[in-house]
Amino acid sequence: MKQISVIVPVYNEELSIETFFNAFLKFTETLVKTEYTASVLFVDDGSKDKTAAILNKLIKENVNCKALVFSRNFGKEAALFAGLEHAVGDLMIPMDVDLQDPFELIFEMIKAHETGADVVLARRANRGTDTVVKRFSAQWFYRLNNKMSTLKLEENVGDFRLMTRQVVNEIVSLQENQLFMKGLMSWVGFETVVVDYTRPSRKEGKTKFNYIKLWNLAVQGITSFSTLPLKVWTYFGSVIAFISFLYGLKIIIEKLFFGINASGYASLMVAILFFGGVQLIGIGVLGEYLGRTYLESKRRPRYIIKHKLIKKVNNV
Repeated sequence: MKQISVIVPVYNEELSIETFFNAFLKFTETLVKTEYTASVLFVDDGSKDKTAAILNKLIKENVNCKALVFSRNFGKEAALFAGLEHAVGDLMIPMDVDLQDPFELIFEMIKAHETGADVVLARRANRGTDTVVKRFSAQWFYRLNNKMSTLKLEENVGDFRLMTRQVVNEIVSLQENQLFMKGLMSWVGFETVVVDYTRPSRKEGKTKFNYIKLWNLAVQGITSFSTLPLKVWTYFGSVIAFISFLYGLKIIIEKLFFGINASGYASLMVAILFFGGVQLIGIGVLGEYLGRTYLESKRRPRYIIKHKLIKKVNNV
């Protein structure tokens, strides 16, 4: 029997966990006549509500349910990485607890795997359930990232995917602790296919991602796999310096040969403010890379597990 490990990061999801687990139990019932079994590994990312208590109750009643509880909130990327590190089985499938990743699609993903795929991506056919701002920002991110980085991300694909044990082993062997999991899971390569699906609306609870967190994640993704933002300022600065040289030469010629006075206060202030702003933006981009290098150099752990919730099992 091949084992499927469903990995579910959660943070303050007391309203969603039991609904998700009931759907998972129905999914396992449909696996009875196949050569697959399934278990679920929850990763509690330092929840402040009753999430840990609910998980403890479920685990006491179900041997195919386990959980890791973090000492504090380390973020979804760290929670997903921890799930991949501690899950056991032949196939790994990260999922969201809100049931917007449908269990029914897993059967199609398994079929794709059985035809030779090491990674099966679940791609949203449309983003009709998102707001206009979120649709636009997602489209902007994928296009910008794919133009700037040598690593191409499949558009409208989240963490929901099927991966073999070999793929997961390669991912967890990576040493970086500033994590952008979509990038890492794509960077390792392997034979990859895509299946399309229509994402349903969220069943319970509210999303914990706001636009600030999404922006930070996008910056993390671009700076993790591309150095183009650093190179741009070299080219931009060279062009500005060349234009400035030509303009300065023009002023000198006009002054020496034609006696024309140089432009006054207004043009000088515009130039100073413009170049000052450009320099600050360049320093900011440099600071993003330097800050991430600084954090990497500390070699702090990606997460800390407070305790593991298991039933009659010694190891997760």
